[in-house]
Amino acid sequence: FALPDSEPEEEEEEEDPPQPVKKGGKNKKKNQNAFAFSESEEESEKEEEEEKVTEELDNLDINEDDSDDGKKKKKKDKKKEKKEKKKSKLEKKLDAAKAELDDDDEKNDGEEDEEMDEEAKEKAKKKAEKAAKKAEKEAKKARKAEKEAKQLAKLKGEDGGDAKEKGDEEAEDEDAVMYGAPDDHAWTDTSAALKDADKNKKDDGPDLSLVYGPDGKKLSNKERKKLIKAREAAARAAEYEKQAAKASAEGAQFACSQTAVNENDPQWQNSLDINIPSFTISAAGKVLFKDAQFNISHGRRYGLVGPNGKGKSTLLKMIASKDLILPPRVDFLYVEQEVEADNTPAVDAVLRADKIRWNLLEEEKTLSAAIDAGDEDPKKFSRLQEVLDELNTIGASAAEAKARRILFGLGFDGEMQTKPTKMFSGGWRMRISLARALFIEPTLLMLDEPTNHLDLDAVIWLDNYLLGWKKTLLIVSHDQDFLNSVCDEILHIEDLKLASYRGNYDSFKKAEATKLKQQQKDWEKQEKRLRELKRQGNSKAKATEAVKKNKREPGARSAKKQKEAIASGQDTAAMKELIKRPREYTVQINFPDVAELSRPVMEVNQVAFRYSEKHPVIFNHIDFGIDMDSRICVVGPNGAGKSTLLKLLTGEINPVTGEVKRNPRLRMGIYNQHFVDRLPMQKTPVEHLRDRYQDEDYQSIRNRLGKYGLEGHAHEVTMRDLSGGQKARVVFVDLSLQRPHILLLDEPTNNLDIETIDALIKAINEFNGGIVCVTHDQRLIDECDCELWVVEDQDAKKWVAGFDDYKDKILTKLEDQAAKEEQMRTARLEASAKEKEEKLARLKAKLGKK
Repeated sequence: FALPDSEPEEEEEEEDPPQPVKKGGKNKKKNQNAFAFSESEEESEKEEEEEKVTEELDNLDINEDDSDDGKKKKKKDKKKEKKEKKKSKLEKKLDAAKAELDDDDEKNDGEEDEEMDEEAKEKAKKKAEKAAKKAEKEAKKARKAEKEAKQLAKLKGEDGGDAKEKGDEEAEDEDAVMYGAPDDHAWTDTSAALKDADKNKKDDGPDLSLVYGPDGKKLSNKERKKLIKAREAAARAAEYEKQAAKASAEGAQFACSQTAVNENDPQWQNSLDINIPSFTISAAGKVLFKDAQFNISHGRRYGLVGPNGKGKSTLLKMIASKDLILPPRVDFLYVEQEVEADNTPAVDAVLRADKIRWNLLEEEKTLSAAIDAGDEDPKKFSRLQEVLDELNTIGASAAEAKARRILFGLGFDGEMQTKPTKMFSGGWRMRISLARALFIEPTLLMLDEPTNHLDLDAVIWLDNYLLGWKKTLLIVSHDQDFLNSVCDEILHIEDLKLASYRGNYDSFKKAEATKLKQQQKDWEKQEKRLRELKRQGNSKAKATEAVKKNKREPGARSAKKQKEAIASGQDTAAMKELIKRPREYTVQINFPDVAELSRPVMEVNQVAFRYSEKHPVIFNHIDFGIDMDSRICVVGPNGAGKSTLLKLLTGEINPVTGEVKRNPRLRMGIYNQHFVDRLPMQKTPVEHLRDRYQDEDYQSIRNRLGKYGLEGHAHEVTMRDLSGGQKARVVFVDLSLQRPHILLLDEPTNNLDIETIDALIKAINEFNGGIVCVTHDQRLIDECDCELWVVEDQDAKKWVAGFDDYKDKILTKLEDQAAKEEQMRTARLEASAKEKEEKLARLKAKLGKK
């Protein structure tokens, strides 16, 4: 928009010849002046509107090609000029109006008093004053609008400069290939209340909603103020949620206590074993552990198992947060969060975890650079020799090979290992975090569902790697095969205690079954004795006391030890209690039978897909159909497109070319991690399901939740305080009430305990509809009566030979790749060692000369 120039107009007015004065023309002249002012006022309003539009366009940064410094400077200069003009124009017009009135007064002073008309003069003055006031009001409005826009920008945290810088960074990374789908976030079983609440995404580009309404019309100041107030209220509500989540994450909903620890006890100070006689943990008012023992021997591999919501992850968090105190020599690491997304290469992100080695290497680089630059300080020479000796002692030369070997096993090829972490999705960054933990080798390594972040190839590698783990390992996992292979002892949560079972998971299940049978016999004997005492005329209280007293006492020696422990504060007096009736934990999942749909139910025709130009091609012209008798298990390496295939089927994403046809009567039951996360956090499970299915009454909803393994107290707890496994059960109840024709399940076992996975396998086998399931769980693949489909090489195809053959192929492939990587690593190590030897020889020669 071209801005009108006021100076030429003024010059033209000056050049006009003066008109002869007529009798009674003073009124006319004044009216002419007033009319001229109103005309100039209209022109100024038009100019102001044009200026506002141009300024809005400039502020909105519609032009994106601002990379030249010269262009930026010109734009800044233009903006300054416009602002100056805008400020001075109203003042100029006011001065011009006053000057015209003063000129009229001076000219008319010399005229005869008879020709003067006082009323006309007053009217002209009033009109001029009104026009001046109107101009002042317009200026005030403009200033207010500017202030409001600034307030909104502060509220949103928008900054033009930052946006431009981000735009430049994005432009630089435009050609970079991204690893993993854009929405591939790291899996977590923590409740929403414990997740990091700082997920405010800044919108790219201008906020047009502050300038224009939904109908496209320009907003008035009143409408803009109302909009700003509404946004401020929303921001306050979001801040409240953020603070509540932060308080929970900092442990506001947890309480932890344990027996007193004598920190001066040498046995405690030097112990690598963990022996806590008694500890209690509660979460959100619910007791998870009460007077439980926690005994772990150094060098053993433990599996921590139990139903969802019983406190497995909470126990690990309490250790990680140091609420549960361990001996000082036990350094521990809890793998929970993915590494930060920045410019650090993946291999360096792993190597930096060993801070001692990394700092020594940095010092070596600094000293070497100084000496190479000609610095001949003998102190620097001797310090460099010390640093090199220390690096040699800790085996620093082998560290990079070890880090690369771990990354390779977790699915990172040679090229990926050198890429910055910001190029990886959340799931891949979680693998880097796991690699860091394996590289550091802490005394106690705690892994919470490590297989959830991995594909089948990486699970098999991790299984083999942990078999050689020489330090203490504590794993929470739902993968029965993984626990059988890795663990040599199982800790099971039962009756708010930790029960220890020697052997792997299968051994534990046998021992638990035997224990339950014995408990059932003991309980029946106790109940029989209570009934006898009551028949003899004893009250219920007296009968209970009599049975408690007759309980078998411990031997004299063990009783003496227990008394000593109680006296020293290391143990608490055990209360004699009746045997509780043993209840076996069972879960029932059921997907109701549905009427058959005509074929084809789903048809995929010549579909090709990629997320963007930055991402690789995932599918290239794939064709297949799915009917109600289709039962498919999808496997393949991470990043091949397993989850993407499901998204194409559900319509969450659209193909770049080709089409996906669906029967119009089709009801799809969709399960994935994002569906679990999208549950309304402020509602309870019962409220959420009753809102969705109003035909169901309160009790029927609670019955369903109970059958699916959600404990009674959790039915009335808000979603934000439920764990991932508990929320997963709510989603499965939702799926059963939908009565779907086809189930599309993406890693359904990630949030579930082993008993629930057994129930899910049974439900899948009994369901009469179609199944498409993406999973890495070997037991689910083995036990479900499904075809195996492999997603790789931009295609999805049936693996006719079966799962065992596919597993053998993976192992062979891994061995071949590992052998090649080993050869390359050996060559690099030899070259590096030779280079260091030559460097040391040169340094010694220099020192000898001195």
